[in-house]
Amino acid sequence: MNKAHFLWVDDEIDLMKPYILYLEEKGYGTDCTTNGSDALAMCSEKHYDIVFLDEQMPGMSGLEVLNRLNTVHPYLPVVMVTRSEDEGIMEQAIGRRITDYLIKPVNPNQVLLTVRKILDQKELIAGATTDRYRNAFRQISDEMDRAATAADWMALYRRLAQWELELDQANHPLSELLETQKRDANNAFGRFIRRNYEQWMISPGNRPLMSNELFEKVLFPLLEKGERLFFILIDNFRLDQWLAVKDIISECFTTYDELYCSILPTATPYARNAIFSGLLPRSIAELYPDLWVDEGDEEGMNLHEEELIRRQLARCGIRKSISYHKISHYREGEQLTALLPKLMKNDLNIIVYNFIDMLSHAGTESKMIRELTADESSYRSLTRSWFLHSPFHNLLTTIAGKGIRVVLTTDHGAIRVKKGVKVVGERDTNVSLRYKMGRNLGYDPSSVFDLLHPENCGLPTPHMSTRYLFALNNDLLAYPNNYNHYLSLYENSYQHGGVSMEEMLVPLITLTPK
Repeated sequence: MNKAHFLWVDDEIDLMKPYILYLEEKGYGTDCTTNGSDALAMCSEKHYDIVFLDEQMPGMSGLEVLNRLNTVHPYLPVVMVTRSEDEGIMEQAIGRRITDYLIKPVNPNQVLLTVRKILDQKELIAGATTDRYRNAFRQISDEMDRAATAADWMALYRRLAQWELELDQANHPLSELLETQKRDANNAFGRFIRRNYEQWMISPGNRPLMSNELFEKVLFPLLEKGERLFFILIDNFRLDQWLAVKDIISECFTTYDELYCSILPTATPYARNAIFSGLLPRSIAELYPDLWVDEGDEEGMNLHEEELIRRQLARCGIRKSISYHKISHYREGEQLTALLPKLMKNDLNIIVYNFIDMLSHAGTESKMIRELTADESSYRSLTRSWFLHSPFHNLLTTIAGKGIRVVLTTDHGAIRVKKGVKVVGERDTNVSLRYKMGRNLGYDPSSVFDLLHPENCGLPTPHMSTRYLFALNNDLLAYPNNYNHYLSLYENSYQHGGVSMEEMLVPLITLTPK
């Protein structure tokens, strides 16, 4: 068995054969390709320990390939192979995070030394990471047993998310143990929510910051100081995804991130309408029946966001100039960036980005998208790639250049569902896989969080017997007559609406221009 496996990319690959054979003699396997496009495809299909990349290639240059590899596989070691006269290019390559470089003509021993240096470093990092996570595992387990407040759970979830990214970097086998620990934490978090959620809604003074309080407690104090603001909401944006792009945003902003708690259901119509109205869903339906759309209606439930915002500001006596934009397509993002000079004159600009929510829904319906998001690591990687190449990155950079503060957040997160839980409902029961709302629901009370008195939690009750059920951990709610079909169709897809740390404990980030 090979000790490690490499990819060598060079348009003159035949001239590299002696080095490849030399590496094979030392127990290392090497795949070869002559162009950057094939190299990117091969890296997507197979894990490589090191990529040897020729800088001068026709078509896609080595630097272009390096840029794309850094985006999609940011922790993959890349050794640039170039000619001695390419000093300026090497400076660019080093600035773009190559691991090492070799100058042609290459000495086989130089290649071997580079390989051993990189692999030894990886082994040292992996060993140190193993020791640190073993200690952290015990600490996290103890914290899980002691967690008694929302703040405790937020701190615990943050540690788990940070460990996910760290183990990603090392491609570490302990990732499976971390996944098990996170599942245990979500089970305990579900019990915590079942004990406390209704009391939070009845006694707001004892609860964490929640969806309907964001404007009042976060935005309004800044506006009252005379600040101009951008409030940007990325639908379905999780803590781990924020951590995956934080380094990019930190280039032009000083970041301060915390977590707040999404209301239940952790679904766009409820959580986002609560943010923009400053009210819980039941109050929206009572105060503004013209703006609340019932679950069964064909009209979308989040079509009145701008009007809800304006009514919240008027109700709270906030007299500020505002704008509202919803971005669902690349061109809309470009058009918004072009509008920035005009938007800069407003006190508050509100932007909703739907890409990640669209991605999770596409993963349910598209086999190709599901392959691209085959695990949590690839889901984060795709988020990072979107961020780097979408107009959103340019938008933030431009705002930073104008010295305007940004509040960046989301309405809820999502969880990868694994296990089915059977629920029986009437014909008018909603179709969500993570929560059900209806009458005469049949279910195992030990397997879900059931709200018998949803009015106590600020939820509409179209009928006196209406109940809400929420899936726990990574379960999905399915009907018995189509159980196997739903399970095979939606297993390993990203869903929201239920109770998990990923869905409920979501990032709230203040970006201050440097």
